[in-house]
Amino acid sequence: MRHQGRVTVWKDDRGFGFITPDDGGEQVFVHATAFAHRERRPAGGERVSYELRTDRRGRPQAAEVRPVGAERVASLLRRRETAPLLFAVLVVVGVGAAVIAGLLPFSVLLLYVAASGITFLVYALDKSAARRDRWRTRESTLHLLGVIGGWPGALAAQRLLRHKSAKPSFRAVFWLTVAVNVGVVGWLALA
Repeated sequence: MRHQGRVTVWKDDRGFGFITPDDGGEQVFVHATAFAHRERRPAGGERVSYELRTDRRGRPQAAEVRPVGAERVASLLRRRETAPLLFAVLVVVGVGAAVIAGLLPFSVLLLYVAASGITFLVYALDKSAARRDRWRTRESTLHLLGVIGGWPGALAAQRLLRHKSAKPSFRAVFWLTVAVNVGVVGWLALA
């Protein structure tokens, strides 16, 4: 029998959380491996359906966890997560077109590609450090890398690695760095 509830606690760094059943009762433990569709890890707050099992000690545990209304939710998430990446691709293609048209030097395109690769790597290392409770990269460093042209790589890391994608203050400054970078490059192309 399938049950429904909401993921009310999720500890992504540890790969588990708890589901609060719709019909009341104790929270049910859920491990990341219990999710049927693992391409997107939970963030907390998702409505899910699940099979109720017990672990070796007889404690309740969720299995075969699926999002409620999975297709509709997945479609919305794909659009919401794809739009910023599409924007990044369009900007980089636009920079490439401006280079071909002679409006920008080739070094600008090279800077975008190199800075994006380096920024993606720095985000990946920071995510790894966060999981291991080690020294972290300063947010100001991540923003500096973004403003010099690494923001497409940062955006890819935020989406693919799910790192620095939830903190509102970080995201606000991140999008400000994107606006500054795109504004400066646009001004250079038109000057």
